[in-house]
Amino acid sequence: MKRTFGKILVGTAVVCLLSVAQLRGQQPKPLMSDEAFKNVQALKGIPVNQFLATMGFISASLGETCTDCHVGESGGSWARYADDTPRKRTARRMIAMVAEINRMYFGGLREVTCYSCHRGGERPRVTPSLADLYGPPHPDEPDRILKEGPTKPSADEILNRFIEALGGRERLGTVTSLAAKGAYKGFSDLDTSALELFARAPAERTTIVHTPNGDVTTVYNGQAGWTAAPATDSPVPVLAMTAGDLDGARLDAELLFPAGIKQALKQWRVGYPTTLDDRDVQVVQGTSDGKYPVNLYFDSKSGLLVRVVRYTDSPIGLSPTEIDYTDYRDVSGIKIPFRWTVTWLDGRATTELTSVALNRPIDTAKFRPPPDPPNSEKK
Repeated sequence: MKRTFGKILVGTAVVCLLSVAQLRGQQPKPLMSDEAFKNVQALKGIPVNQFLATMGFISASLGETCTDCHVGESGGSWARYADDTPRKRTARRMIAMVAEINRMYFGGLREVTCYSCHRGGERPRVTPSLADLYGPPHPDEPDRILKEGPTKPSADEILNRFIEALGGRERLGTVTSLAAKGAYKGFSDLDTSALELFARAPAERTTIVHTPNGDVTTVYNGQAGWTAAPATDSPVPVLAMTAGDLDGARLDAELLFPAGIKQALKQWRVGYPTTLDDRDVQVVQGTSDGKYPVNLYFDSKSGLLVRVVRYTDSPIGLSPTEIDYTDYRDVSGIKIPFRWTVTWLDGRATTELTSVALNRPIDTAKFRPPPDPPNSEKK
């Protein structure tokens, strides 16, 4: 969904609703799509975060916004997303068609998706494009785990150089917490909002964005994660992370304490060097689940991390999240990126820090689950 909902992502992919039946203090429990929303037919029985990721995948594949398929009034009312339209009925048939193609011809493997034919257009492409044929090639992001690559330098050597470029393993190892302030701007925001970031090693992270509608809080506490947002910004009040979203939030938290980067992922491999914005970069790939890769790009000159691309699964395709790191500054002898831009299928957000303090005590309450939301009707 492209509406204001994009504001709550704050560097993470969309995630699931907290169950109203849970007891206070328990970890958030995800709801299924047809428990949280009305008129769900083709995508029943999946977590809400996967349901919303699927909506984003369809939107990106066709190059359209939410209201192109939903009624126009849904732009001002979450409940109106449940209204039926001819395009929604077509989308359900297309989901069934693609699933049947994969079942009949690819043994159930997901080899064909909406994007296979649409490629960002409302109608599938049927005529070859001369511009695509003879124009400069578009670099493909590796969305599968590499089987082989160059042997030199090794992944271990590239990661060691990154650690040294930041300040060295010994100095990085002394950092136990981080507190920062800055500004956040989502892709649909007219103005920036104040932001606070709190983190504790090895993998706790809380981001609070003070929007005009109220605070948007995203937390990963080392085991579970969730986002709480005002009703104007989210179709559900508290969303809990699952599966790939949870892995992504864990990695985001661990990268704030990069002394342990080698333990953050497994099956490290080196990809072929490439360029990003005319900058030579070395590519290293790891994985958290053994199924989908995480691609890390390191500046060949400085050794610093400049981009991370990771994936979350949805019933109809993989949803990439790209994080670009820039403006590294020295804080107590350690280099920290003061700006990062998060791009996902239906949005982009930029965070710019103005101050960073290391090793200050952080209240454990910053990482506790929010109170139970009041009971409410399905959207």
